[in-house]
Amino acid sequence: MSANPTEIKLHQQSRALEIAFDDGACFQMPYEFLRVHSPSAEVRGHGVGQETLQVGKKEVKVLEVLPVGNYAMKIVFDDGHDSGLYTWDYLYNLGKHQDELWQEYLEKLAAAGGSREPGSEPEPKKGGCGSGCSH
Repeated sequence: MSANPTEIKLHQQSRALEIAFDDGACFQMPYEFLRVHSPSAEVRGHGVGQETLQVGKKEVKVLEVLPVGNYAMKIVFDDGHDSGLYTWDYLYNLGKHQDELWQEYLEKLAAAGGSREPGSEPEPKKGGCGSGCSH
């Protein structure tokens, strides 16, 4: 059984989205956390190992949240990203596993030499990735 949200609030000062579900669960998720875990193809890729590590998102803000049917919402971020569809199940999962997902993200960021600070994006790598895609 999936839970449905009963309330969604944006806290612009603390940069967090608060979402309450009809099973009593309530989560506060920082905008940065939501941005780096966007369910979009741009972030997640089209398969395992194709994820794109998001860096420099510490100061990201949410401009608006748009409902998508009765099952999801689209979050419009101030860095122009708006292609992720956050289903209720996905948001519930993010909230439930926030601590471990955040830790994983920080470890990946450290391993890649990335930073959460804006303006710290690494230079795009030159050359191909071996799979025939163009860069």
